[in-house]
Amino acid sequence: MSFFTRITRGETEIPFTGQSKRWFGISAVLIVISLAALGVRGLNLGVEFTGGVVATVENLNGVSVADLTDAIRAVGVDDVTVQAIDDGVSLRIQTPDVGAETEAGMLDVITTEAGVQPGDLESVGPTFGALVAQRSLQALGVFLGAVALFITWRLEFKMAIAGLVALLHDLTIAVGVYAITGLPVTPATVVALLTILGYSLYDTVVVFDKVDELVTVESRAPYSAIVDRAMNLVLGRSIATSFTSLLPVGSILFIGAFVLGATSLRAFALALFVGITAGTFSSIFLAGPLLAVWKEREGEWEDRRERYGDTEVTADITDVLRARERAEREKARQGPPTLTGETGRQSRR
Repeated sequence: MSFFTRITRGETEIPFTGQSKRWFGISAVLIVISLAALGVRGLNLGVEFTGGVVATVENLNGVSVADLTDAIRAVGVDDVTVQAIDDGVSLRIQTPDVGAETEAGMLDVITTEAGVQPGDLESVGPTFGALVAQRSLQALGVFLGAVALFITWRLEFKMAIAGLVALLHDLTIAVGVYAITGLPVTPATVVALLTILGYSLYDTVVVFDKVDELVTVESRAPYSAIVDRAMNLVLGRSIATSFTSLLPVGSILFIGAFVLGATSLRAFALALFVGITAGTFSSIFLAGPLLAVWKEREGEWEDRRERYGDTEVTADITDVLRARERAEREKARQGPPTLTGETGRQSRR
């Protein structure tokens, strides 16, 4: 039987918690790199967060990026970014908030140099930009709070904390990638981040739900053995779900954004791709082992850890589950019970 077949059937015995230091070390390295990039390079916040002016024009006169940049600076706008779109067919101009008078002068320059009136002009004041940033953080806070309450109600508090740690791990790595690449952070990016946090949460809750189920069927197992068995049982589903999600997102990112030039999709697709990858890693290698380390500091679980070996008890859990499955299959084959004897005669009367 191949390894992949065993994964899909939940028959692997990978010691996830036994190698927890390795997984924690990998996560720590990724987080340090992300925080270092954030501290050194910072985030390229879009105009929606910082305030400013964005204009998109057709380049009928064929003006170069350098010439248009110099012309705009000549009217007193020093901080200006000009980008060529579709090999110079269109131009995108972005500046911070410059005031109404300077903005009017800048638009006159753009009209003269490019040969066309700006067709897509977006002006965002600094107050509105700060409000967008505040609302984004509020949305993130509400999401994390709802996650904690739901997992605590459905499972237990320590699972909620372990799940939140995994979510913050995914968020930090995604933000670090944006800092490294320098891609703009827009409201669409925030939506993508909330989407991937929900995806990561789904995977983590599947693992924790299986752990909670196994705790009820095995009275001798250490918590680490229960977590290992639960993760091996759901490993195939996690890998299949992640792979099928990464395929379309990867197509959008690498084919749509980089090959076909749909740059507007790049930042959104990158957040999804990085987030799904980080979420898969954290739900398998971080959340479960972290929960096991924390739970086995409790008195009852610490005693079990000292009394029983992981290998023996993991086998016991497997036997219990397989016996349960056989009983359910046998019950299904027998069908509903029929009335016989005296009870049946009474029913007929």
